[in-house]
Amino acid sequence: MPHPSASGPDPDSGAAGRARTVAKYSGIAFQMLATIGLSAWGGVWLDGHFHTKTPWFTIGLMLAGVLVALYQVIRSLTKGASAGPPCPFSCGRFWPSASC
Repeated sequence: MPHPSASGPDPDSGAAGRARTVAKYSGIAFQMLATIGLSAWGGVWLDGHFHTKTPWFTIGLMLAGVLVALYQVIRSLTKGASAGPPCPFSCGRFWPSASC
């Protein structure tokens, strides 16, 4: 007996799936922007607080912010990839842990 949703539309296709994808990737972009921006602001503040002649805190914290942001992007993009193949019944879960 086929699963009831096997003949139904794929939940990730169409406008809703595209909107979900756009929201996911734009959220990642804003998270990257916030991470790098806050680390740059912290570096500028530390350089001003300690009256440094060269912006070593800004350079160091911006580099650390870029590395942290890249780590966050890679982690969020590979989070669903290691869960396994999608369920053959199109329930949206991953196989074999799917309990359709």
